[in-house]
Amino acid sequence: MLRPRRAILTAMLIGIPIGAGLFTFRYAEGLAYMSNDPRACVNCHIMNDEYNAWAKSGHHHVAVCNDCHTPHDLIGKYTTKAINGWNHSRAFTLQDFHDPIQITPRNARILQENCIRCHQSMVQDTLLREDSHGGGASCVHCHRNVGHGPTH
Repeated sequence: MLRPRRAILTAMLIGIPIGAGLFTFRYAEGLAYMSNDPRACVNCHIMNDEYNAWAKSGHHHVAVCNDCHTPHDLIGKYTTKAINGWNHSRAFTLQDFHDPIQITPRNARILQENCIRCHQSMVQDTLLREDSHGGGASCVHCHRNVGHGPTH
């Protein structure tokens, strides 16, 4: 008799979290985040200002969210999406996020790499200079509002 009870308990301990996770993924339209569609980023209302500003920016015609905010190799892109998806879901579920939303150091490095990748010929000389912290110049230090700045 002990084994059937243990099997039921094990099934519940595994099944309930998996079921809750799958329900949450479906409810939050998790598959939309696997696409390149920028509208996926506004599934969360906190991103509305960024999306609307991007739609009016100069980058709107040449870059979507993933072009700037994820690595361009397949594994790096989906690893970043998974990490960000987990962090965003946790933050929004627990309501412990900063408003306005802020970029993490890891994502800032990805953004910097993508700025350089697209604009290499324009920034070659700038990249050779050091900033006050001994590192290379950060593109968003001067161009903070390029991708999605204020819309007013």
